[in-house]
Amino acid sequence: MLKRPLISEKSMNITKDGFYTFLVSLHSTKKQIAKLVKDRFKVDVLSVRTINVVGKNKTQRSRKGFFNTSPIKKAIVQIKKGQKIPIFEVAEEEKEEVKVTTAEGEVIGTTKEKKSLLRRTKVKIEKNPAVVKDSGEAKKEAK
Repeated sequence: MLKRPLISEKSMNITKDGFYTFLVSLHSTKKQIAKLVKDRFKVDVLSVRTINVVGKNKTQRSRKGFFNTSPIKKAIVQIKKGQKIPIFEVAEEEKEEVKVTTAEGEVIGTTKEKKSLLRRTKVKIEKNPAVVKDSGEAKKEAK
């Protein structure tokens, strides 16, 4: 009955509100889906919404002919507030702070690195104007 969880950007956004999305068999009913989710994940199901997606006849540019996509059924399950399904849990974003220095060893600012959901690193450099001014004044005094 429950084939697999549907993990997409939209489905991950609604997990914060207690809604979880699954791919289910075409002939399953809402009561059957609610019972399966309750038994498998040990949570209290409040409501079940189902969506039937019709299969389509498509063409492919590189080959002649058509192919059919199969019809699917999605189930959006709402569970009791405070309960979670561990399959949908995302690891917290990792954040690192690194100090940016010049060749002389002066601190210019700090960078913050964090990993996105796709494991790409995003770097943001924050310049501290007070540190930059202080280092400039120290150079003038040294001369």
